[in-house]
Amino acid sequence: MLQKLSISNYALIDNLEITFGKGLNILTGETGAGKSIILGALSLILGQRAESRYFFNQQKKCVIEGQFSIGNFELKPFFEDNDLDYEAETVLRREISADGKSRAFVNDTPVNLNALKSLGEKLIDIHSQHATLEINDPEFQLLVVDAVAKHDGLLNDYRTKFRSYKKSTSKLKQLIEESDKAKADLDYYQFQFDELEKANLAEGEQEQLEQEFNELSHAEEIKRNLLGAYYLMHEGETSAIIQLREAAHQLSVLEHFNPQFAELYQRLNSAIIELKDVANEVEIIEQRTHTNEARAEEINARLSLIYNLQKKHRLNSTAELLKLQNELSDKIQQAVFGDEAIEKLRKQLDADRAELEKLAAELSANRKKAIPGIETDVLKTLEEMGMGNSSLKIELSPSGHNSPPNGGGLGDNGIDVVRFLFTANKGHSLAEMSKVASGGELSRLMLAIKSLITQNTALPTIIFDEIDTGVSGEVANKVGQIMERLADNLQVITITHLPQIASKGQNHYFVYKDEEGATTYTRMKQLDKQERVLEIAKMLSGDKPGESALQNARELLG
Repeated sequence: MLQKLSISNYALIDNLEITFGKGLNILTGETGAGKSIILGALSLILGQRAESRYFFNQQKKCVIEGQFSIGNFELKPFFEDNDLDYEAETVLRREISADGKSRAFVNDTPVNLNALKSLGEKLIDIHSQHATLEINDPEFQLLVVDAVAKHDGLLNDYRTKFRSYKKSTSKLKQLIEESDKAKADLDYYQFQFDELEKANLAEGEQEQLEQEFNELSHAEEIKRNLLGAYYLMHEGETSAIIQLREAAHQLSVLEHFNPQFAELYQRLNSAIIELKDVANEVEIIEQRTHTNEARAEEINARLSLIYNLQKKHRLNSTAELLKLQNELSDKIQQAVFGDEAIEKLRKQLDADRAELEKLAAELSANRKKAIPGIETDVLKTLEEMGMGNSSLKIELSPSGHNSPPNGGGLGDNGIDVVRFLFTANKGHSLAEMSKVASGGELSRLMLAIKSLITQNTALPTIIFDEIDTGVSGEVANKVGQIMERLADNLQVITITHLPQIASKGQNHYFVYKDEEGATTYTRMKQLDKQERVLEIAKMLSGDKPGESALQNARELLG
């Protein structure tokens, strides 16, 4: 239920805060006073697009905030799915800056516009006089039947399985295309794979071979330099080790003069030992270094093979070549064994389709059971509103050639197509409602249908924007009574120009224009009992109602 609506800097509204009550809430006011502006602001926190050109002050941001009581409705799963804090008193807020940037919040948590819209659809249903167009929409007509059939669990189960079925169908198509291509290219893939497999490549092989080839190519230079280094360190008459030993001897003579000389002597001995180790290692490397033209040619041939494969496949390493080899292997496997995967998926799809057809048949059976009750209830409500000669027939037929390409007769909602046929006049043929009903008749028909829906679905609030267009007199009174009946189960907010309907509300709000200096503002206030009498009297007879109009207004208000 919408408890409070705050509007700041929108159209003719600078600041407005209004509290709504339970039951039937009435909004009245002269044409152009701003009733639709209030609905436009409300639609912003329900996820509609916004434009900054509608701002009251182009230099300030627009802020719309609505407080909703949702404790009696099963909305916790929505909050959990969207990672939002659930509150029994939930606040939706929308902020639009002067540059057109928009931010949305649910209980002060930022959300995207789609999440705001999804939540808004669960809180409020806005029905305007233009919304009668949706009455001819097959999806809306099916929604009406499903609401009365009360099989949400079954329908959600079907939709989940159908989405999975469509994904599997697309996957099957992709597998078939890939398998056909793999078969067509099998010889080419096999040739490339055999060539790589024959090369018997190994990870890191190229780097090792390049290093070994570099050493073999410079073996003489390496051996010569190693011998020279060994001679200078160990074998020469003035080698580094001989000179260091002499230096160590000189320090050893001085040990008894100062402990510091002993420390230096020890350090120099360590250096001699380290130098001996280096010299020995240089000697070992020198002795095993030799030229090997046969090995060099062998490595050169191997590297040429690797380089040629890299150039052929436009790759840069043996790792990339090995990856390509694995990919080619997968393609060959797909070409050879792809039919098995396809057949397995086909069998799964057949089983899934059988399950879907079973669920769809249950949905159809439920809909068929619900249709007679819908026809009866709608016609009964229409009779109350002065349309007793109306006829309504709801046809339920298989989707047939209109089915989705991936469904083969199965659609998002089962196998059914629903069609509402109507006439408001006795003796006239049934046809699509827009072709045989006037604007006023369509409004009453939509009210009858909405009344039926709200009896079968948990919707906190429904808003009617001048749904009374084209009705008057006793019919208007009946329309008001039906709205009263609706308000027993949910909050109803209606914009009306008819006193018969305005008198039915538990809460009455007056929307008006207020001029302050050179600026016009839209204001809104809740009327007390005496103000209601005067407002309804004005709706009956004009701006200066007489005593008879006032008395009539009192009688309407009971």
